[in-house]
Amino acid sequence: MAKKTIIVFSGDYDRVMAAFIIANGAAAMDDEVTMFFTFWGLAALRKTDGVAAPDAKKSGLQKAFSAMLPKNAEKLGLSKFNFGGAGRSMMKRVMKAENVMTVAELIETAREQDIKLIACTMSMDVLGIGKEELIDGIEYAGVATYLGEADESNVNLFI
Repeated sequence: MAKKTIIVFSGDYDRVMAAFIIANGAAAMDDEVTMFFTFWGLAALRKTDGVAAPDAKKSGLQKAFSAMLPKNAEKLGLSKFNFGGAGRSMMKRVMKAENVMTVAELIETAREQDIKLIACTMSMDVLGIGKEELIDGIEYAGVATYLGEADESNVNLFI
């Protein structure tokens, strides 16, 4: 069995989508896949119900980061042609017409395929993101865990 690792640094809808399409494709080919979400990529793992860590635990900058980060995967903006959020709506309309899965659906498929989703704890601390803000069933670790996974991998991607 081959092993693939993907660092998801970007918080752009289209880039996160690409990361999950690649991850799901590799898992469908019976590869072991680990996705490591850091900095802006963590927004893709936020719960859709908008649960937030108590503001009392966050610094002023962490509160600002939390307010500015998209609330969940389906609220991420596009990397190009975002048009204040209208671009994402247009992209989703075309995707639906072409039977392309949304990022939320790709995340669910990844979970069904046992793709390992890891949230970077250092980035969570910097951005003031609590575990209660992220989807259930993921792992929490630092860069050493990712590097251990990457050492065993035959493909490492940074998206």
